[in-house]
Amino acid sequence: MGETRMKKSSALPDWNALAPMADSSLPLFETALLIAQDEYPDLRAEDYIALVDDYAQQLQRSLPEQHDITSKLIAINQFLYREIGFSGNSDQYDDPRNSYLNQVFDRKLGIPISLAVVQIAVMQRLGLPLEGVSFPGHYLVRLPVEDGIIVLDPFNQGRPVSFEELRERIIPHTEGQSPTDQQLFQVLEPATARMTLMRMIRNLQGIYQEQGDFARVARSADRLLKLSPNLAEAFRDRGIAYAQLGHSQGAREDLSRYLKLQPEAYDIEIVRNHLIEHSSQQRSLN
Repeated sequence: MGETRMKKSSALPDWNALAPMADSSLPLFETALLIAQDEYPDLRAEDYIALVDDYAQQLQRSLPEQHDITSKLIAINQFLYREIGFSGNSDQYDDPRNSYLNQVFDRKLGIPISLAVVQIAVMQRLGLPLEGVSFPGHYLVRLPVEDGIIVLDPFNQGRPVSFEELRERIIPHTEGQSPTDQQLFQVLEPATARMTLMRMIRNLQGIYQEQGDFARVARSADRLLKLSPNLAEAFRDRGIAYAQLGHSQGAREDLSRYLKLQPEAYDIEIVRNHLIEHSSQQRSLN
């Protein structure tokens, strides 16, 4: 799980500084690299930051000011997805490497949210305020323009997505009901950096949960708490992971905190049973 203790890159924020940081100040790209550094402690963040800078510089030279926004988007997508070769990893979607930014750059493969982070970093360096959209089931990006927004799909070569297609995509997540225009625009509100980073971590946590890798589940939940210190579900998930790993004290503390934060939780009996079990184990050790 990358247990080696390495000095954190000076280019990256400190995990303990993230919670009080305003969403507008939270660095998306650098914190995504920080997530990757947990798994790859030898990661040199400066190399990937320089690589994005280089991408933007190459594009800047080929994007004259007089180009309209559509022409610029076509040129950027051509560069990122054809010339550089970034692609959505449809064949191994659940490979955790798709969520670690260093691996996304090295392998040129990712999932919607990790490819979006790359696309956002490059386009913001070009003065184009690309924003994330935490769309149900499939992360998207949006670019504000004079007469509205353009929605793009980073997983599919950055192609634009029409509102008709967006409406169709959301129906499976709304009990089969077609959303109103107002509901659709609410879903298309920009995601903050914190929301995006937490979604990245949750994706990883879900993969490791499926694999039964409870050490990494615990790490993922811990990182969620670094971003949102009172996130009840993260205390529960870390507590259950600790229980699976035999860390009874940590399990008791986290599960007790969860019950305090969510006294009427739907899974309260399950959590109480875990808590009773690990309280009993502690008594038997004494």
